[in-house]
Amino acid sequence: MCLADHADQTQPSSGRIPRVSLSRRDLVRGLAAGTVVAFTAGCSYNSALGRDQLLMVSEADLIQLSISAWTETLKTEQRSDDPVLNRRVRRVGHEIVTAAGRGNQAWEYAVFENKEANAFVLPGNKVGVNTGLFKAIENDDQLAAVLGHEAAHVTAQHAAERYSQGMAAQLGMAAANLAMAQTDLGHQKELVGALGLGVQFGVLMPFSRQHELEADRIGVDYMHAAGFEPVQALKLWQNMASNPGKSKPPQWLSTHPSDETRISALQAYLTQRGWMGTKASV
Repeated sequence: MCLADHADQTQPSSGRIPRVSLSRRDLVRGLAAGTVVAFTAGCSYNSALGRDQLLMVSEADLIQLSISAWTETLKTEQRSDDPVLNRRVRRVGHEIVTAAGRGNQAWEYAVFENKEANAFVLPGNKVGVNTGLFKAIENDDQLAAVLGHEAAHVTAQHAAERYSQGMAAQLGMAAANLAMAQTDLGHQKELVGALGLGVQFGVLMPFSRQHELEADRIGVDYMHAAGFEPVQALKLWQNMASNPGKSKPPQWLSTHPSDETRISALQAYLTQRGWMGTKASV
């Protein structure tokens, strides 16, 4: 949530954030409902998302933080030495990032010996793919769906936004604690606990689910631009949803959208773009 309004992009921005005045009661209620977070930095408009983002940390700072995480992962996790899988990931990944307009950047890919069908991206264009993913995908188009999704997280600056949301939530909780300490409200300990749940389930988790759906949407755009078949992204998630061994917590308890939500959103977007059942034109 940001305060800047981009409904009229023709108006010059002063670079200031409007001041918002909230009473202690409004602050407590807003945090509990997951509708108010603290703001200590300006908003940035992301054209790929079509919305504002609260960014309290720069991408450069996150890259520095992620370097040690990536280095540690390479040391502690077993890497696959399968030349076919590694070449396949690098080839499809290169086609995707080129279509995303990021082909001039350095990207590093690693395939890890892990049975879980998963992949991840770290700031600084570090992409990890588990060998278990290759048992879930049927073709390069579906691999492109996964790598397009990861590349989309980079374009969307989701890591910086997620980090900022966590910082804002902590600041909001500190402000709520201070506000309640200055009142005669009873059961303050219970109220603080309720506020923590409100921030977690009302702000942070839904925001993460929003990120995943945005990455799905931008990822299929990259697939189409690279000449892959966008509808294969839908087939991939349908295959993942049919995995009998997959544990599925309720959506409101998960940082990811439910399979049903994800599939429905993809179907709607692919239909809107006219990509249902048709191959991309190169």
